[in-house]
Amino acid sequence: MIKATIYVTIKRGVLDPQGNAVQGALHSMGFDEVGSVRIGKYMELELNTDNRAEADNRVKAMCEKLLANTVIEDYRFELQ
Repeated sequence: MIKATIYVTIKRGVLDPQGNAVQGALHSMGFDEVGSVRIGKYMELELNTDNRAEADNRVKAMCEKLLANTVIEDYRFELQ
């Protein structure tokens, strides 16, 4: 079994209203040192395979087809 950890984030240059809201809230709470906030997604998947090359290809396909909107989001993943 292989565990995949996937991180999806808004691409640089794409407006992140949720990140801006969190930044504003942090500033209003006195955390003025926060320069910017980007909000993303974190996922863990367990794959029923021991073949790392196959797992790599399958996770990439999952990200491209469903887990990330590649028009506005970047993704990266790690296999363990």
